Amino acid sequence: MQVFLTGASGYIGSSVLRALVAHGHEVTALVRSDQKAQAVRDAGGHAIVGDVTDTDVVRRLAHESDAVVHTASAADVDADFTETVTEALAGTPKPFVHTGGIFTFGNSTDISEQSPVDPPALTAWRASIEARVRASAARTTIVAPGIVYGRGAGIPAMFVGDGEHEVRLVGDGSQRWTTVHIDDLGELYVLAVHAAEQDGYVVAASGDNPTLREVAEAGAHGSPVVAESVDASRERLGADFADALLLHQEASGAHARADLGWHPTRPTLVEDLADGSYVR
Repeated sequence: MQVFLTGASGYIGSSVLRALVAHGHEVTALVRSDQKAQAVRDAGGHAIVGDVTDTDVVRRLAHESDAVVHTASAADVDADFTETVTEALAGTPKPFVHTGGIFTFGNSTDISEQSPVDPPALTAWRASIEARVRASAARTTIVAPGIVYGRGAGIPAMFVGDGEHEVRLVGDGSQRWTTVHIDDLGELYVLAVHAAEQDGYVVAASGDNPTLREVAEAGAHGSPVVAESVDASRERLGADFADALLLHQEASGAHARADLGWHPTRPTLVEDLADGSYVR
């Protein structure tokens, strides 16, 4: 299968690229520089230097491909990009896999694909775009990842200590995060492409939901772990980002397992922080 991929040089997109290539797919990635193009080629893909806001290029690549995967999701990109792709793929069997996010569901101890939407300000822009994607005539699936970790990167890297300087929690650290390893997530995107569902939606969650304090204590490596007030977190990180990280969220990822055959196998976030890819 020929897959058109955006965000191939990013954290999620590079994992999706690796997984697609490993499953024998040919991947064409739209990237913004020669350096990023070389990274795509090194990973086994084909690269075109351009911009996802160029609707003519996006339309052509969508027509030329058997599937489209969009991981370069952003507030200033998604409206035009998704409209262009869904129009190009309308009425065809070609799947379009779009990227959402777990913050969409707000505070919840049992997030599923049927959960009500209650996003924080940080990601409120997603709701209208996702609604249009789901209402389109294209075969679409939205993948909503939990807190993505692994390979020493992602939001959890904020809580890796050096044994000396303090690791600050967001609030008191009692909130739970629903999590997914970056490499397990890449495999789920491939399954979503293969399923080619009509109006599919998948919560990408491993089922492991540690408290933020457990996360920070695993990553501290001898550094003191310090709680702070909500107001202090909002001042330090910015109100929108802090409010998203303060959400208490738990999910099992049951639909991805039962209906797509997904089997996450990588270490948990706490394990990876304690003695895996985040160890410096």
